Amino acid sequence: MTEKPWRDRFKQEDELVEQLQAQLLEAAIRRAQALADGVAEMGSVYKVAKEVGKSWTAVSNAIKKHTPTE
Repeated sequence: MTEKPWRDRFKQEDELVEQLQAQLLEAAIRRAQALADGVAEMGSVYKVAKEVGKSWTAVSNAIKKHTPTE
């Protein structure tokens, strides 16, 4: 079996990494919106954090980092 040249393998994997990073960012934005919706429904970041089993700072930071401000 002939292996592809390293440059071709690198290019292929580099493209995959870029696609996965874009998907990860999109998922983080959707996740942050879901958390923000949870805060609106439940009334506090603390209650949402307790519900999802995360620290309140992790929930708060996710919302701040990935929710666009208008």
